[in-house]
Amino acid sequence: MRDGLYKNLPENTHQLISGKLLISLTRVSDGKNVLVSNFKSKEEVVQALLCSSFVPIYCGLIPPSFRGVRYVDGGISDNLPQYDSKNTITISPFSGECDICPKGNSANFHEMNVTNTSIQFSLGNMYRLTQALFPPEPKVLGELCEQGYSDALRFLRENGILQDSIFIDMALTREGQEEHTETQNLLIEKLLQQVSSKKMCKTKKCLLTS
Repeated sequence: MRDGLYKNLPENTHQLISGKLLISLTRVSDGKNVLVSNFKSKEEVVQALLCSSFVPIYCGLIPPSFRGVRYVDGGISDNLPQYDSKNTITISPFSGECDICPKGNSANFHEMNVTNTSIQFSLGNMYRLTQALFPPEPKVLGELCEQGYSDALRFLRENGILQDSIFIDMALTREGQEEHTETQNLLIEKLLQQVSSKKMCKTKKCLLTS
């Protein structure tokens, strides 16, 4: 993972994301959640991301460190941190009450709160957890990305943030795959411009990641 981050992140990553992206960490010494948003170098960004994705035992026994302090996955202490005085769009890969998440069974009333995140107790979510721990083949991963994209579009439309005129069906087809990807990237750019120019009035909610 470290090699991939160094290879794909630009050298000025710390300058691009400081004050804009918050990385959620869990401090090993006291189990407290820590949000980091200012970085002095690309190395600090990489170390923070390594800490934020470290699941004890599953990833190893000795947690990585950030600025001399050992941290693990931020989701262990708070899976859905909310930044002070900011609206937050809550996102989850599991069916539940988050703004953007897979649709669950409406007849399923069994939910549990896991480190500040409401998750339906269902076979679908159990399967998603298995996929998170043991990633499937690339084709299935691509389908999961498409589902997340569709869930985000649905939320934007339901809250009046997305103009109907730029909504298109994102169903994948084997023919014209390159053209489809290019169209999707252009649509994402339009969505980001549109969302950034509007106020989130109906949601209590801003984007954070752990």
